[in-house]
Amino acid sequence: MGIRNNKQKKMETQRKLVTQHDPKSPISEQYRTIRTNIQFSSIDEELQTLIVTSAGPGEGKSTTTANMAVVFAQQGKKVLLVDGDLRKPTVHYTFSFTNTFGLTSVLSKQISFQEAVKTSQIENLDILPSGPLPPNPAELLSSRSMMELLRIAKEQYDIIIFDTPPVLVVTDAQVMSNMCDGVILVVSSGRTEKDAAVKAKELLTAAKAKIVGVVLNNKEESKTASYYYYGK
Repeated sequence: MGIRNNKQKKMETQRKLVTQHDPKSPISEQYRTIRTNIQFSSIDEELQTLIVTSAGPGEGKSTTTANMAVVFAQQGKKVLLVDGDLRKPTVHYTFSFTNTFGLTSVLSKQISFQEAVKTSQIENLDILPSGPLPPNPAELLSSRSMMELLRIAKEQYDIIIFDTPPVLVVTDAQVMSNMCDGVILVVSSGRTEKDAAVKAKELLTAAKAKIVGVVLNNKEESKTASYYYYGK
């Protein structure tokens, strides 16, 4: 039973991290296109800190975040992927880490930033898991400790990418959005309702977020699920 579960977990991880396990696939190429478009969108000002969010749950924002982090690392950028979803974290599962300590541990000053960051198996990519789930996620994310963490991270990494909760569910992404340089909104073809996507954009705009673009995923083309990127 244990062997079967481990095999299933490995297959699930490979499916999610397609850019690592199948870098020549059409989907991996789409992620590289997203990376290129993000870089072109910031010619006048560097986008060092990015948030990835969605309108609602189940739209693929965590998978998108992880693969974006991988393709930036493959380009030679020093990347930190932060699990800023302090309600339903998944980054530690995707990269096969424990979640005993992480972002919340640093923000509550239990351990240092350096102690909490984990080195992934992918060159140039470090991971900061969520850590233990707190009773007050929004307050932690908007704290002075978060500002200090961002300052330290910017000194050590070329790009910091946050996986954050859906915009229409909780306020966490809005709280983080005006601290970071840009926001990527993930929507799922055939799943995300137009009104929900528009409402998410309005909430982010009201929070003074810079929406860099929108990623449309699960769009069928030639019988292959692909990812598309649209500038704002």
